[in-house]
Amino acid sequence: MDFFLQLVVSGLMVGSIYALVALGFVLIFKSTGIFNFAQGEVLMIGAYICWALLVQFGAPLWLSLLGTFGSAVCLGLIVERFALRPMIGQPLLAAMMVTLALSAILNGLVTVIWGSRQEVLPELFPSGLLQLGSVTISQQLMIAFFIVVALFIGFVIFFQRTKIGLGMKATAEDHQVSRSLGIKVSSIFAAAWVISCVVAMIGGVLLGSINGVNMSLSFLGMKAFPVVILGGLDSIPGAVIAGLIVGVLEKLASGYIDPLVGGGFAEVFPFIILLVVLMVRPYGIFGMKRIERI
Repeated sequence: MDFFLQLVVSGLMVGSIYALVALGFVLIFKSTGIFNFAQGEVLMIGAYICWALLVQFGAPLWLSLLGTFGSAVCLGLIVERFALRPMIGQPLLAAMMVTLALSAILNGLVTVIWGSRQEVLPELFPSGLLQLGSVTISQQLMIAFFIVVALFIGFVIFFQRTKIGLGMKATAEDHQVSRSLGIKVSSIFAAAWVISCVVAMIGGVLLGSINGVNMSLSFLGMKAFPVVILGGLDSIPGAVIAGLIVGVLEKLASGYIDPLVGGGFAEVFPFIILLVVLMVRPYGIFGMKRIERI
């Protein structure tokens, strides 16, 4: 029972980071109808930028984090303005192909600038262990969990109390109605891309501080795909709950199934969840059910 609790607690903490990255997917999809295939690469490049500022340039931590998040804002604005805005009115498949191209470009940039070697972020959080009853918790994971919780609380306030947040909610419902209400939809699209890049880079810094900085971080970012599908493409609460579920199931698979099959199963388990959900409930737990008539 203690081992089970250990896996569940660790899974909840890792799953919270998946949920944060999935939030970016949901915001882009709700606002623009586009599925962003480059989210994992944005996460990875955020970790590399933070590492470069801290290690290569010797910047203090606060300045490195500020520079990382500033890079996220710039990337979101550039992508929306020069890559996605020209695709308005074009088929959605074409726009999604643009995000695939962006994924390849970001991968190439990381390879050219930093190579593919493993890097280690300086210790951002205490690396010790905490004992809570029979459960041992990494301080890094616990601090990352509380950071994610604080961010989600901030986003709830942002969506409910700010003009841009309310505009994003209205735009997600209907673009034409939003325009008739005086909402500048292009600005809302830009805000969605900025927030998506910011949360991805925050996830990259958190995962990079725990797992190291390397090219495989983009794969960790891709684990948000099953989270989004399970929770529902257009549901922010669904992304939160599904992120926790996927994190727990992944840890349970690593604890109980990996020892039986020789390891590696936990890495693909979220994508098995993705396939099952697509076959059984393709609109997710909280997603809007759409029926298309032919």
